[in-house]
Amino acid sequence: MRIPYELALGWRYTRAGRATRRNGFISFISGVSMLGISLGVAALIIVLSVMNGFQKEVRDRMLGVVSHIEIYGAGGGVLPDINRTMQEARRNPQVTGAAPFISAQALLARGEDMRGAIVRGIDPAHENEVTDLAATLQKNASLQKLVAGQFGVVLGAELARNLGVREGDPVTLIAPSGQVTPAGIVPRLKQMTVVGTFDSGHYEYDSGLVLLHIDDAARIFRLEGPTGIRLKLKDLHQAREVAGELAGTLTGQFLIRDWTRQNRTWFAAVQLEKRMMFIILTLIVAVAAFNLVSTLVMTVTDKRADIAILRTLGASPGSIMGIFVVQGAMVGVIGTLAGLLLGLGIALNIDVIVPALESALHANFLPKDIYLISSMPSDPQSADIVPIAVISLVLAFVATIYPSWRASRVNPAEALRYE
Repeated sequence: MRIPYELALGWRYTRAGRATRRNGFISFISGVSMLGISLGVAALIIVLSVMNGFQKEVRDRMLGVVSHIEIYGAGGGVLPDINRTMQEARRNPQVTGAAPFISAQALLARGEDMRGAIVRGIDPAHENEVTDLAATLQKNASLQKLVAGQFGVVLGAELARNLGVREGDPVTLIAPSGQVTPAGIVPRLKQMTVVGTFDSGHYEYDSGLVLLHIDDAARIFRLEGPTGIRLKLKDLHQAREVAGELAGTLTGQFLIRDWTRQNRTWFAAVQLEKRMMFIILTLIVAVAAFNLVSTLVMTVTDKRADIAILRTLGASPGSIMGIFVVQGAMVGVIGTLAGLLLGLGIALNIDVIVPALESALHANFLPKDIYLISSMPSDPQSADIVPIAVISLVLAFVATIYPSWRASRVNPAEALRYE
């Protein structure tokens, strides 16, 4: 199969050029442009993969503790008919589990140490239907130790560490609403026993969540029953749609929140950061791609005699333009492919690379009390990689248009006058 001469010459101009010092310099600039494109593409893939992995990791760990949907009474307080509401919620085909709960805020004290905490009263018999954390608690037998009337608590690992307690130690739970006495309002105190700890991998919950039996929570906070229902769905991405359906099918007035609304600010911030990083790093690729303009302009100037000879042999302006479009496109294609390989290679092995760097530099890149997780995750997605490759190729092609058009306008007589 015969290769078109436009393609052959374009490829020759891309890789050749060491016969003279000037040609060697042009090839060096072409290599720099290629390297710039590959590094820009690799940086885009690595950064977006890490951001995807960070978002997925935090979401998965968060959903291991919280439920997909939570249902509260419209006026707050205890739900009026919780059994009926749970039955109606289960009728939705997306709902796979439902469990009642009590949620409140309190202080947890141990000696002089005191920490604010979210107190969640749960039903151990139904908790495994709505969260993955229950499976972990069942393995270490902590869930079975939450017995009504014994006032046992399961603490997040960081909370237990901050208070300096472990299994079997007593802690004091201080309820916000106090008792009215002649001396004034006195906070209600209740001594609890730590029966276990959990480590969800999400710092916010590990440092501030307390689990106890739902009946004990009702007695401490003086409630007549659960304050809400937690639901688990087949597809967590359908949470917003299912919440809308439940709002129309449940009997009564309820406040329904899905997991995307509970953490809307955080997810919106991550998406905004991802878009901004995409724009900023795309500019790096654009700068590298438009370095091709200077490379091709220098090549056109250097090859004026060759262009004139080709024109006198019958080559059309379109063919001349095609030669330099091929040269620029080759740089763009090779740079983009090299960037894809480099970026994917690092993104897929970042769980090995980052710990090695941390060990070598004796540094911790992700303090978990700041970034919620302590390991660098990565999740390369085709929805990001394909646009990156397309944009890189398009920018490289656009950068070749003007120099190639200029080459096609070379006058053979003027070019050969001084040769």
